[in-house]
Amino acid sequence: MKANQVVLANRPVGVPQLSDFRIEEVNVKAPQKGEVLLKPLYISVDPYMRSRMGTEKSYIPPFELNAPLSGGVVAQVIETSSDKFKVGDKILGNLPWATSIVASEQEITHTYPGIPDSYHLGIVGMPGLTAYFGLTDICNPKEGETVVVSGAAGAVGTVVGQIAKIRGCRVIGIAGSEEKIQLIKSKFGYDEAINYKTEDVDEMLDKYCLNGIDCYFDNVGGTITDAVVTRFNRYARMALCGQISQYNATETPMGPRILTAFLKNSVLVKGFIVSDYKERFPEAGQQLAKWVAEGKLEFTETFIDGFEKIPEAFIGLFQGTNQGKMIVRV
Repeated sequence: MKANQVVLANRPVGVPQLSDFRIEEVNVKAPQKGEVLLKPLYISVDPYMRSRMGTEKSYIPPFELNAPLSGGVVAQVIETSSDKFKVGDKILGNLPWATSIVASEQEITHTYPGIPDSYHLGIVGMPGLTAYFGLTDICNPKEGETVVVSGAAGAVGTVVGQIAKIRGCRVIGIAGSEEKIQLIKSKFGYDEAINYKTEDVDEMLDKYCLNGIDCYFDNVGGTITDAVVTRFNRYARMALCGQISQYNATETPMGPRILTAFLKNSVLVKGFIVSDYKERFPEAGQQLAKWVAEGKLEFTETFIDGFEKIPEAFIGLFQGTNQGKMIVRV
């Protein structure tokens, strides 16, 4: 059987370009004992993948040049040599970007019944798990506290805000367009929202956070984080989830020295990777699925149609073209 796959042709310098990717045809072997042949239905593109395209030491090995990229994939079993999966089963796994995939039964799990397939790449998948653990475990907000979320209209940020509202908090989101501002307020329950492209972030934080900031979920970093930390209350908590403003930097960015603000207010700051919590994934996944089924969590997705559009969809993450989760619908 023949299949197409997306490989990393060049290590990007700055913002990735289409020329950094290549689609090539490969042979696909038949599944052996304990393996299944999969047809992908939905493929996830995520900001963290940008750091894997370089060579810097990180929490996960870099992608290899001229080898297929990989990420979250929802697929259907079309041939099986596994006792755990039958033809027609829907599965989730971290798999190569390819039109046909042979995977071991250890690499994949069944999707949740009654939950839309694509949601397994978003609200009950890696972004939802990230939001759940970063907010509930690190920030652990209490009723009545003020929570600020950067990247609030993204796949993680939209879930963070809603869980904070379930906890009874006042929630302020920061996003990059008027459309996103309206979305997070009308659909995801944010109390206030700041458009960092058209408004003065410092001025608006003063307006909306009259009693200071108790929790900060940081997806962005940079000057937005510089502004937030100066308004921390005593014993504030900060979940350091992402730094998307820095991922394409070609020089080391300089900014204010912010550690003094942490020291003076006894602030807890913890960087985390969702895989730190892998032993608790079932707990979080079941809770998120329950909230979705109960109508307590809303979600939004941006779909790009066509396997060949994966590079375009990935680049779009850094241009702000997505609302919520960016997904390629194969």
